[in-house]
Amino acid sequence: MGNAEKLMNQIMELKFTSKSLQCQAQKCEKDDKFQKIRVKKSIEKGNMDNARIYAENVIRKRNEQMNYLCHSSRLDVVVARLDTQAKMTTINKSISSIVKSLESSLNTGNLQKMSGTMDSFERQFVNMEVQAEFMESFMAGSTSLSTPED
Repeated sequence: MGNAEKLMNQIMELKFTSKSLQCQAQKCEKDDKFQKIRVKKSIEKGNMDNARIYAENVIRKRNEQMNYLCHSSRLDVVVARLDTQAKMTTINKSISSIVKSLESSLNTGNLQKMSGTMDSFERQFVNMEVQAEFMESFMAGSTSLSTPED
């Protein structure tokens, strides 16, 4: 149980860090908009030197925002993989106990118990397949979001 708790704590910390990065990206976006307004006002006043400086700030803030979002996306992928690992560990433990139960059913010849164990075994596999499909689609979506457009 200790390893499972550590893994869940790591997942929560990574989720928190990802949210923090997203908040930083939002702050950069707000600052970006503010700097754009300053550029516009400076151009209207005819002060091109200040407009150039503010425009550089806009570009810098935009790049900073994209970096925060990229790192957040990467952390989300790591969290998804760790979450999958935690679920697979749980499923492996369940399957192991089911196999032991099935083995004891086979040894005693109790068909009802064996049938119930097999049904439980099939449910575990169906659950595992659904989780695997979900994680594959999530991974495909998250990696396509983190891939640069150019």
